[in-house]
Amino acid sequence: MASESATPGAAPVRGRRKAVRRSAADLGPDRVSALSYRLLHDADNGLPRSDYVARALDTILEFSGASAASLWLREGPKVVRFSAAAARPSSFRVVIADGGQQAEGLAAAGPERLARALLLGPDGGALPGLTPGGSLVTDDPGLLGTGPAGCRALALVQIHVGGEQVGIMELRGARKGAFPAAAVEAYERLAPILGCALVSQRAQAAVQERVKELTCLYGITQLTQRPEMRLEKAVGGIVRLLPPAWQYPEAAVARVVLDERAFTTPSFRRGAQRQSAEIVVGGVSRGSVEVSYTRRCPEADEGPFLKEERNLIDAVARQLAAAVERREAAAESARLQEQLRHADRLATIGQLAAGVAHELNEPLGNILGFAQLAKKGGADGASLAGDLDKIVAAAMHAREIVRKLVLFARQTPPTKARVNLNTVIAEGLYLVEARCAKEGVELVRRLEPDLPDIIADSSQLHQVLVNLVVNSVQAMPRGGVLTIRTGRADGHVALTVEDTGCGMTEEVRRQIFVPFFTTKDVSEGTGLGLAVVHGIVSAHGGTIVVASEPGRGTRFEILLPLAGLATFKEADPDAVFW
Repeated sequence: MASESATPGAAPVRGRRKAVRRSAADLGPDRVSALSYRLLHDADNGLPRSDYVARALDTILEFSGASAASLWLREGPKVVRFSAAAARPSSFRVVIADGGQQAEGLAAAGPERLARALLLGPDGGALPGLTPGGSLVTDDPGLLGTGPAGCRALALVQIHVGGEQVGIMELRGARKGAFPAAAVEAYERLAPILGCALVSQRAQAAVQERVKELTCLYGITQLTQRPEMRLEKAVGGIVRLLPPAWQYPEAAVARVVLDERAFTTPSFRRGAQRQSAEIVVGGVSRGSVEVSYTRRCPEADEGPFLKEERNLIDAVARQLAAAVERREAAAESARLQEQLRHADRLATIGQLAAGVAHELNEPLGNILGFAQLAKKGGADGASLAGDLDKIVAAAMHAREIVRKLVLFARQTPPTKARVNLNTVIAEGLYLVEARCAKEGVELVRRLEPDLPDIIADSSQLHQVLVNLVVNSVQAMPRGGVLTIRTGRADGHVALTVEDTGCGMTEEVRRQIFVPFFTTKDVSEGTGLGLAVVHGIVSAHGGTIVVASEPGRGTRFEILLPLAGLATFKEADPDAVFW
């Protein structure tokens, strides 16, 4: 059997129809040609399905003189009926075909039962009153039964395309004999043209819908693949891309709920007709994507939504889930990298411990010695004041060593700011000068004056410098020369650390940035130092080049972009859509 699903209170697909009607007798060859041209022309206008069918009904009513008209169209597994009458809005309803409709017992069933029998039933050919062209034409009250008031004549014209029935054109007349044989023959000539127009319009509409969907997916991909954009801003942009991708964009509104935060299109309100998909991350629901219509729209595959729109909203939910996973994975990776850098800093402090102890012992010895002299007394006021000044100076020196050591050792989140590389080097070398002196390494500074600023995390650059210096000192066990040089190079600032140590073979040089790779004893290194250096330089948008030759030393050259480049540009915080 077949069942019907009406759409109560549907918004008009089109407005009121023209009041002027032409009689069926006027439907000659010229009228058929004009009608055919209009139907085919309207099919090329890119209208939604329901709007095009409403226009077709307008045209059919205007030229046929019928008091009402309907198009019963096969749409996949469903049959959709669009109806129109004089001075009334178009309406639609869905007839779900789930079995054959028998012709038996239809004598008093009315126009709708007749139409369904002709369209859906295997015995439609047994209906009385069929024309040679397969149309049913009747004004017999026995067949029309207790049909709608004012229906005194009925014409059901089959629409075929390529030998396949695609629908039925139903015409109702307000008087007997409203559809003479000549008019019915004209409708039968018109039917295949109408069928071709319907098939063409459906194909064009499908292509347009696919283009809109692909445009939406492309835009979403562009937003979710920008790692520098905050997730909130990306989701706000995605919400705005959704309504234009649906079949009725003027009536569509959208909302994305992610982790209990709602992002909506302007003037969002939840309609009775809506489609949604869950955002599932790691097997856990984190929110949903929803598209609603603010007015009633014609039934399609899933309520008023196309099956392709179901695929689209599912794809959007998957893309959002993937974007969340990528950002959370990136955040976790950054956290682990920072832990790795912190572990390397602590290891480096262990390697610097002897030099730092020596640096602290000297001011502590001065403090102790001058304090003991002051305690013994006997000195005049001027001498005592001088001793106290020396104690204060030594204490300040010791405090500065401890402060820089704490700054180097502490674990802090990355903070990018405008810094001067020369200043960073001066502060960083404070910790390693004693180590260099103890190992017999001459420290040479060649810093270019007026060096432009860069955008960087100063603590991370301290770590880069200290790691490279410690690495070079370890490569010169019998002393040597360590040169620290800065300069400019094509939109970048350059830092060069060059030693006269033992150098490296090509095989070793290719592996120095691999984590935990080391040629040193366990007590001398973890194999993380140069890997951390490479990671910090890469995170700052820079490059590092190494040149080395066994027995002739090693040179590390780092290029960092000048301030103002987009490497660390933050997303606009005001662009969040709630």
